[in-house]
Amino acid sequence: MAPLPAGIRFIISFSRDQWYRAFIFILTFLLYASFHLSRKPISIVKGELHRYCTALHGEEVEFKSQSQKASGTPSHRPADNETDCSWAPFDQDNYQQLLGALDYSFLCAYAIGMYLSGIIGERLPIRYYLTFGMLASGAFTALFGLGYFYNIHSFGFYVVTQIINGLVQTTGWPSVVTCLSNWFGKGRRGLIMGVWNSHTSVGNILGSLIAGYWVSTCWGLSFIVPGAIVAAMGIVCFLFLIEHPKDIACSSSLVAPKGCENGTQRVRLQKQIFMDKNKSLDPEMQCLLLSDGKHPVHQNHIVVLPADSGGGMAAISFTGALKIPGVIEFSLCLLFAKLVSYTFLFWLPLYITNVDHLDARQAGELSTLFDVGGIFGGILAGVISDRLEKRASTCGLMLLLAAPTLYIFSTISKMGLEATIAMLLLSGALVSGPYALITTAVSADLGTHKSLKGNSHALATVTAIIDGTGSVGAALGPLLAGLLSPSGWNNVFYMLMFADACALLSWDQQHGDAGVVPHSPLVRGACFTPTVVYTPQTLQKTSSQDRLPQSKWVTHRPASLCHRAKKLLHL
Repeated sequence: MAPLPAGIRFIISFSRDQWYRAFIFILTFLLYASFHLSRKPISIVKGELHRYCTALHGEEVEFKSQSQKASGTPSHRPADNETDCSWAPFDQDNYQQLLGALDYSFLCAYAIGMYLSGIIGERLPIRYYLTFGMLASGAFTALFGLGYFYNIHSFGFYVVTQIINGLVQTTGWPSVVTCLSNWFGKGRRGLIMGVWNSHTSVGNILGSLIAGYWVSTCWGLSFIVPGAIVAAMGIVCFLFLIEHPKDIACSSSLVAPKGCENGTQRVRLQKQIFMDKNKSLDPEMQCLLLSDGKHPVHQNHIVVLPADSGGGMAAISFTGALKIPGVIEFSLCLLFAKLVSYTFLFWLPLYITNVDHLDARQAGELSTLFDVGGIFGGILAGVISDRLEKRASTCGLMLLLAAPTLYIFSTISKMGLEATIAMLLLSGALVSGPYALITTAVSADLGTHKSLKGNSHALATVTAIIDGTGSVGAALGPLLAGLLSPSGWNNVFYMLMFADACALLSWDQQHGDAGVVPHSPLVRGACFTPTVVYTPQTLQKTSSQDRLPQSKWVTHRPASLCHRAKKLLHL
């Protein structure tokens, strides 16, 4: 018999569950990368919407205008100023405030819509909800670019387009985070979501390159092409997205549980219990220490059965989600962290244009280095938080380092292109690291907090609250940058450093590492999926104030279940 080819051996080395999990990881990565791809063009096109031409360039504009008249094509430049290449209405002296208003209209609508999106998303199928959002987002992104071809110079047209686009894009984040969390357990969540969250930077990089390719020749295509990509990915979402592993009979844990037999999982205690042979076992403890008839269960084992992940439980309310420990604190922290990140997202190309005297295309390509640094920062934050099992401490450390880095950036970026490149990479890592960690691993941890008693429906609402609050900062940052930049870019950087300090103070209010369920030294691995003890009557000996209603025992969070079991066993 001939040996199997290496490629086939590689394929069959992975289980069916692992292949589906990898597929969902890649698919959700591409889906949300396309969202960010469509947000980036506005920052690239800003330098083209307001561009002052020299007298030499003015002759070129005049020549183009004459050729356009001869060919019968509409002129895309204002005719009242031969030396002004700007696109009305952004040819005015207050162009920075107008450009800032475009950012603010999108981000403010995004922030408001995000609070509603999570609540709506919990009550609708994720696949349909996300598909609608992507198709609508693609349409309104392209609509902005059509203003170039139809010679539209109404400021209201561009503002309304941005507002509607901001609202429909809120369908993305709660949907993809919920879907990914359904497929991946808490084990190595920081690393997995750190890698996965690089879709933000990948989308920004692709958006910058695509928009930059047409920005100097036909900036309308800088919006139409990304819009078409988002819409196409919406069709892919409708055809291929699987919301939950149970829909195709897959498991949601990263690693198949050891010692599983007929759906029963044995979790070995690391401490010997009830070793006193002279003392007879309690009758209910004898019921707890069962055997399946094939493998004996010793007294240092507890038999548990994985339960349904809260599928039958009602969706959590908005106020109920706010009561989860850590949600408010991390939401405020993300508000300021996202303020800094989105200010860079929307204003960095224009800053590079002014400081390094590059054209819009070169500035857009150079700004991608900030996102490259963000990829490494997000992964590094995830690895550190997994190793230390402290999400909050990891965020605090990176925020502490980010503030002085921003000051250094504002100082040495004026010294030359090499200094700008180095600081873009470093600033991107430190600014995007906490932002990435809070929006992914921390949100998922809080959405599956032990106080929820296994209610997986809370995840979309918690994610929406945290990201929605962060989006308030994302709306304020570009607006403040537009107001402060006329007085000098140094003032913009002072604002960013102040916001970073506020994020650090918000983090300091979060005592402990909420959202991170530590690995129990006694029942390691038992607290990652909702479980049911074979004989729940054994828990009836707990005190009345600790006792849960019997209807909730099936879906009660395992972390608390383990605690009650250990309390019952006098550990």
